[in-house]
Amino acid sequence: MTDIRVKFAVDDRELSTLHALAFGGEVEVTAWGARLARHALTWVGAFSNDQLIGFVQVCWDGGAHAFVLDTAVHPEHGRKGIGKRLVLAAAEEAKAAGCEWLHVDYEPHLTAFYVDACGFRPTDAALLKLR
Repeated sequence: MTDIRVKFAVDDRELSTLHALAFGGEVEVTAWGARLARHALTWVGAFSNDQLIGFVQVCWDGGAHAFVLDTAVHPEHGRKGIGKRLVLAAAEEAKAAGCEWLHVDYEPHLTAFYVDACGFRPTDAALLKLR
């Protein structure tokens, strides 16, 4: 059984480890709790036996627009609908906060997930690398 929890108490090491497993790379412990408290509208976690196996955060502009960031599912728990549950829960939280739009940027190989599974409408967007 997978539990979905909103604004759960974040363990920085646990979330940093999940992030590294989901996106590749070394574990660098990030101050996730402080970052989320400062910048996020909400965050949602998926837990199996109290272990964090999935995560997504939503940042916003303080008004109508919210943004999905850092959608991550532990590789051993992928392809089971956990990511979809996380994103849909995050969307409900953004809607409840009064947001009108939920944006997400994604790489082409994730189109089926965000568009087909989660219901996003594809749009043109642009990206500027700052560093």
